[in-house]
Amino acid sequence: MTEQVPEQISHERGPTRRGPRAGLVTVGAAAVVAAVVVAIAFAANNADSPSGDKHRNIGGAPGGKSGELIGRGTVLDDGTNGPQLCLGGVMESYPPQCSGPDVLNWDWDRVTGFDHANGVRWGEFVVIGTYDSGAGTFTLTRPAMRGPEYDGAGLPSSGVVTPEFQTPCPAPSGGWRVVDPSLTTQASLDETLRRAQARSDFAGAWVDQSINPAMDGGVTPGNAGELNDPTQLVLNIAVTGDLRAAALELRQTWGGALCVSQAQHTERELQQIQSDLSSESGLLYSNAGNDHVEATVIWDDGSLQRRLDQRYGSGTVVVSSALQPFES
Repeated sequence: MTEQVPEQISHERGPTRRGPRAGLVTVGAAAVVAAVVVAIAFAANNADSPSGDKHRNIGGAPGGKSGELIGRGTVLDDGTNGPQLCLGGVMESYPPQCSGPDVLNWDWDRVTGFDHANGVRWGEFVVIGTYDSGAGTFTLTRPAMRGPEYDGAGLPSSGVVTPEFQTPCPAPSGGWRVVDPSLTTQASLDETLRRAQARSDFAGAWVDQSINPAMDGGVTPGNAGELNDPTQLVLNIAVTGDLRAAALELRQTWGGALCVSQAQHTERELQQIQSDLSSESGLLYSNAGNDHVEATVIWDDGSLQRRLDQRYGSGTVVVSSALQPFES
């Protein structure tokens, strides 16, 4: 008989997140991922590489001009539209392709360190200037400089911070352990994930391998066979409904360590919110998971965040800007 472990239920909200932003990757139930903490089955559909007029009218009233802003991005000039500041995705073709606000007073003769091919010029630069959301234009107020050369303050991070997905449940007495070896296989893990995803209140799933001794030395080619061992991980399932009922169902197919935690939003709800956000002009990226949606826009003076808080509830959508106020 499968043992039921009360400590494997937590009324805390889902996974713990480390860092200001996070992009989650959807992984199939049978996938094997070598990481200390791996997000599985969270929705992470990206709204990448906006084009056309999607970079217009974001943040504040239409046509509103900002104060001095700073950002890092690719300035690209394909000879047809003039220089554009690409703050979102860049297609890795050769030459690359991207779009963004027009840079009105850009002069290639005043910058160095750019590439050119087939009539296209491009390079990564730190730019300081004003952004006109209505016109979709950026005007330099200070000389642009190559990204690696900038050592001043105020520049938004260009890297993606991977969230640390921890287990919110307290460890049972005696530590995390297998309660039914016959139900602690890769097949039972896959089946349990499928069951969890089929629930109407499913909010996400991830595995925590921090209890695996093989992780003490980090992920190396030599210990790949010891990682993703179903007997050495904590399966985390987040739901919006009754925790104990969810745990009882999942225990029918899973005999390893299990934590069922409370979430406010189902995966389906977050996906719908993310879909709704795709119509927001100026959207660069969006990410659904970790019980909220993250949205990166060209520039938000706070009005977009307030509007989304009113629409979906505070903290449901977290807005960040690729451009940030510049303080000399």
